[in-house]
Amino acid sequence: MDFELSNEQQDIVMAAKEFAEGEFQERAEEFDRDESFDEAIFQKAAELGFVGVFIKEEYGGPGMGSFDASLIMEEFNVVDPGIAITIGTSAFGAEVIEEFGTEEQKKKYLPPLVTGDAIMATALTEPDAGSDLAAARTSAVMEGDEYVINGSKIFISNGIRANNVLCFVQTDPDNDDRHKRHSMIMMETDRSGFEATPLKGKMGIRASETAELSFNNVRVPCSNLVGDQGNGFAQSTYLFNHNRIGAAAQAVGIARAALEESIRYVKKRIVFGAPLATFQSTQFKIADMFTWIKAGRNLYYEAAWKIDQGIIDHKLIAAAKSFCGQMAVKCADMALQMHGGYGYYSDYKVQRLYRDAKITEIYEGTTEIEKLIMARNLLK
Repeated sequence: MDFELSNEQQDIVMAAKEFAEGEFQERAEEFDRDESFDEAIFQKAAELGFVGVFIKEEYGGPGMGSFDASLIMEEFNVVDPGIAITIGTSAFGAEVIEEFGTEEQKKKYLPPLVTGDAIMATALTEPDAGSDLAAARTSAVMEGDEYVINGSKIFISNGIRANNVLCFVQTDPDNDDRHKRHSMIMMETDRSGFEATPLKGKMGIRASETAELSFNNVRVPCSNLVGDQGNGFAQSTYLFNHNRIGAAAQAVGIARAALEESIRYVKKRIVFGAPLATFQSTQFKIADMFTWIKAGRNLYYEAAWKIDQGIIDHKLIAAAKSFCGQMAVKCADMALQMHGGYGYYSDYKVQRLYRDAKITEIYEGTTEIEKLIMARNLLK
């Protein structure tokens, strides 16, 4: 078993690290404070091949696998999670188009994502349907050769910036199988009846925009249906399996940043006449953080590698997401504790990491949902 990255993968890591350190660091505090983002950074990321990295070469992308894409996500998040998510989710949902869409849909929607000429969002969550996705009630009723969409979605990344939204909608509400009531339909955001409202005041990843979406008799052609009608839940599961690996990599990146900031601080901070790093209680925290990070990385590495081999191990993917999210929160908490009162202020990065870390326990499936997935698969 070889635990070393290939030369090509090492190059990917170095390129991602250099880009993030060169473009994110000086603006991270500003974007966090103002809940803003500079599109010039996104355009540069697209030019360098960091956007839509999993999109196949035949549609203009680099065709990276889950493993390589996760390496980029980890490095970006070490520097700033908010900017990392803004770039990383700019093609959110394109995996579904690539796997289930028609050739016409692939040629239409995928190439502009890679070049940064278009942004894509995926609308899953509703005010009363989060973890229980099958309870989503936004409807798409067929009228002639069109679907008419009505309802609302919430907590949608890139909801304001998006040119296209992949909508999880109820198309067969009377189906006895609640997991076959929904479909995925692409919707262009310039259609009449669609409105996106920014949601401000997030705790963390504040550079990444979030929106509430409303659909009031939005008409889209039936040709915008992705895959088979009634297959939306299965398509969402496919999407989650890929993106939970990205969330785990994000969590590892945040934890790494927390460890790096802590090591720098405790070496120079003098307490009771000695560096904080010389105290055993500090050393135990540093050791624990290192161990958790290594364990989390190995979990997501294996899960991502298996996906690239065509093996979908639901319990392993859920384990990686669950463990890494909890680990990131613990590491951020320890880092802030070691910084003491200083860590509570915006002058220090750890307070931002502390706020950014929590989302990794929530989106792409909460920690509790991931544990249910693990348990159900183990008890089959």
